[in-house]
Amino acid sequence: MSETIEQDLSAETRYVAKLYARLDELRAEKVQQLGRTRAQGAVGSFQNMSERDSFATLYEDRIAQLDAVEDRLVFGRLDMAGHTDTPRYIGRIGLSDEELNRLMIDWRAAEAAPFYQATALNPRGVRRRRHLMLKGRAVAGIEDDVLDETWLDEGHTHHGEGALMAALREKRTGRMGDIVGTIQAEQDAIIRSALPGAVVVQGGPGTGKTAVALHRAAYLLYEYRERLKNAGVLIVGPSNSFMRYIERVLPSLGETGVVMSSVGELYHGIHAVPETNRTVARIKGQLSMAKVVAAAVRNRQRLLAEDRTVVVEGTRLTLTRGMVRNARERARHTHKPYNQARETFVKVLVGDLAEQLRQKLEESAGQSSTSDRSYLPQEVRESWDVRVALNLCWMPMTPQKLIAELFANPHLLAAAAPKLSEAERDALYRRAESPFTEADVPLLDEAAELLGEAEDPQAAVHAAQYQRDVENAEAALRNMNTMLENAGIDGVVTAEQVAGVNQETSARLTAADRAVADRTWAYGHIVVDEAQELSPMQWRLLVRRCPIKSFTIVGDIAQTSAASGASSWAQALQPFFGDRFALEELTVNYRTPAQIADAAVRVAQAAGLRITTPQAVREGDWPPVLTETTPPRLQETLLEALGEELAFSAGGLQAVIVPQDLLSATRAAVQAVYGDRVGTGSGGLSQDIVVISARESKGLEFDGVVIVEPQQLVAEVDGGVGDLYVAMTRTTQRLRVIHTGQLPAGLEA
Repeated sequence: MSETIEQDLSAETRYVAKLYARLDELRAEKVQQLGRTRAQGAVGSFQNMSERDSFATLYEDRIAQLDAVEDRLVFGRLDMAGHTDTPRYIGRIGLSDEELNRLMIDWRAAEAAPFYQATALNPRGVRRRRHLMLKGRAVAGIEDDVLDETWLDEGHTHHGEGALMAALREKRTGRMGDIVGTIQAEQDAIIRSALPGAVVVQGGPGTGKTAVALHRAAYLLYEYRERLKNAGVLIVGPSNSFMRYIERVLPSLGETGVVMSSVGELYHGIHAVPETNRTVARIKGQLSMAKVVAAAVRNRQRLLAEDRTVVVEGTRLTLTRGMVRNARERARHTHKPYNQARETFVKVLVGDLAEQLRQKLEESAGQSSTSDRSYLPQEVRESWDVRVALNLCWMPMTPQKLIAELFANPHLLAAAAPKLSEAERDALYRRAESPFTEADVPLLDEAAELLGEAEDPQAAVHAAQYQRDVENAEAALRNMNTMLENAGIDGVVTAEQVAGVNQETSARLTAADRAVADRTWAYGHIVVDEAQELSPMQWRLLVRRCPIKSFTIVGDIAQTSAASGASSWAQALQPFFGDRFALEELTVNYRTPAQIADAAVRVAQAAGLRITTPQAVREGDWPPVLTETTPPRLQETLLEALGEELAFSAGGLQAVIVPQDLLSATRAAVQAVYGDRVGTGSGGLSQDIVVISARESKGLEFDGVVIVEPQQLVAEVDGGVGDLYVAMTRTTQRLRVIHTGQLPAGLEA
């Protein structure tokens, strides 16, 4: 190492140590402030206690942010023309010293933009861009981009061969890393685009579209903090595996309050399983299913087949079909959701029956109409016969109950969906206790929109208990206030405040926590990854979550494999956005070596897909390896090949991607040899061998990939090559394909 490099490393090490020292000071300060706040306890006025809780949450959030940016706190430096003595250090957050002198610039600030956007043709005032490679808190290396040739003439040196290439050579870890230190100019332009409207980021495999989406979310939260801090940002991905893969990226960028959800968990309290029946997924994904759900809701508002006799306190009353019809129409005319309109339905019928009861009682007793009969509606409402009759006509309903019964009862489905063929309705049939699938989630959301909140049977109990608490508090305060008045002190506590303190209260929730629990929450922005896979009904759900239609939509049409996915962005988005979306395209493949990327493109083009072909930044050392075997030796051949691939990856992350039908057997065979080294599904990315389906591999990346039976991957998605295209482009180094003689077009040796 030359003396100049050693001097530069030494200087950078001292400065980085200074930044970490300041980080430690700020963290210690917030920990101390939090400790003092918590030590106050539940004392003072109600306003004081509320302010204490707010400050505690503020300190907790800041501590979490300072903890999250510990790794690679600083990664860049800019030497600007005219500012040779004051370089700009670029990091995950902004830092200043106690005198408010700036030590480091947040990567999202406008002053940091030249770090990503400057080029030799347009240096934007940058003479040198330096990348700092940290291991722990130590500076392990320096990479320089000299953009001003006079810099070298002045005796400065150039270090390294480029931070981007160094990052691409790193082993995969099973968790997505941020690209904040190596964002390229075309990516940065998308990241920093304005908040309003919908931005579609089309990019082939390896173009960094997921990273761009996540960094854009972090940028928007920085640039539009006041607009987004209460409404929040929602990140939606295709699977739990994917969400686990990306979950650390935003915290590492200083953002800890974003809501993240797979498409199967967009309805609070439901953990939906994948929909394996492609026919069912296609039907449930159609927008026409919104009308089916609406019809199912309307059909639960029934008329009586004939007049019905009910008994109230020994008196026989007649509930007529006309009374029910009248009450139903009056309830529907309120245009309220089903469960709220039911309250009108019940009120009208209870009133009619109470009047009928009053007349009968007066006729039998000979009393005048001036007698007090105000108690009669309550007696009618509490009658078992009346409650049964009202529920038969208009039962309180939850979304889960409505959807479960709709698909479990052929007559209900036939009535709600007469335009579906008998074969289609037969495909939708399932037992009522069956788990909800990802295709059910938008139907549940649609039902919830139409049903509204059901009556809480415990609400009256809680209200009665609260009223008793208030009365008890009033009695206790009468004595206390007398003592205070005798002492010359005004009473400052109400009975309601005392009762409120004794009520059970939930912990203070963040905006993100509230958003997750509230189906009607309107987000300020939504990021959708692998968006080409979404059905029209899933888009309908997401647009409902963000009425202002501020979206970042990320995907690749060529990778579509879902039965109800999109064949073009216009097809997917025009029903909801019209023409009001901007299409951006990423053109550089950073992940997949050119030899493997070209093979994947040939497969896609042979299937007739019109795809973009991003330019790979590296040729790669190995072409795809095709290994033919026989069906009886399939697992044996896989294990032999896997041993060879593990030797090549040398500690990297190796994936075995197999058709769904072979997943269990393959996983068991690999686990029998490699034991705990084998990971599965969303929890398995921390191991160095992952056995996974093509669907679960979407959005992930590995050092090496072995694909088993590619033709079967194509067959299980009705002949589409989207899943195979995805599987082939997950690797950063090597690809091996094991087959039993039949290969998809374009993959032949």
